Amino acid sequence: MAGRTAVVTGAGNGLGRAITLALAARGANVIAVGRDLAKLEALPGPNIRALAADVSDPASVDALAAQVTDVTILVNNAGVPGPVAALTDIEPDEWDDVFAVNVRGTYLMCRAFLPAMVARGTGDIINVASVSGKRPLIRRTPYTASKMAVIGLTRTLAYEVGPAGVSVNSLSPGPVDGPRMTRNFTLEAERTGVTYEQAEEAFVSRAALHRMLTESEVADAVIAMLHMPGLCAADIDLSAGMVAP
Repeated sequence: MAGRTAVVTGAGNGLGRAITLALAARGANVIAVGRDLAKLEALPGPNIRALAADVSDPASVDALAAQVTDVTILVNNAGVPGPVAALTDIEPDEWDDVFAVNVRGTYLMCRAFLPAMVARGTGDIINVASVSGKRPLIRRTPYTASKMAVIGLTRTLAYEVGPAGVSVNSLSPGPVDGPRMTRNFTLEAERTGVTYEQAEEAFVSRAALHRMLTESEVADAVIAMLHMPGLCAADIDLSAGMVAP
């Protein structure tokens, strides 16, 4: 990674923060992108530069691209979980908010940074999807639909720009231990009348390793993918062996 310039979206916390730190630790110059500049500026490391941007806004993304040159790694990690509700109870605005970040944001970032990669004849794009895009996740239709869209975007885009030397892949993590899953288990416990521990157990019991992932495991997977030059148009399932119910 030494000397390469990477852009990571949603870098202020969670997976984005872990990916940013992993890239920086390996010598990459990382542009940490997110909406909360204070969180980005708190990231440690002399080779991390914080830039605020809204990936769902074309003008904001174009302004970001104008400030950054020589990008050869783009990690589209920014995403929102969306509502936890039956499809018939989800408002159109809630649906659109999920797709605006998870899908439109991925499209806009690729659109902004691909031309320079293609011109240089090299580049790596990793779009963070989810195993939820490939298996049932009840009461989460906007999220699951958006992540399947990211996988479809990845595979098609890989064939568009692969001949120019740009590799496009997606990484589909399973449940990652952290605040988002805590929120989900709390809501599920309230909905079903079970304890938090029972809601968590029912979920992780579907994984072969019987546990959730850690943020560092997902970050390490990004690094591993970048060290596989023949990887293109692939979707990597990193789920601790999560299977459909």
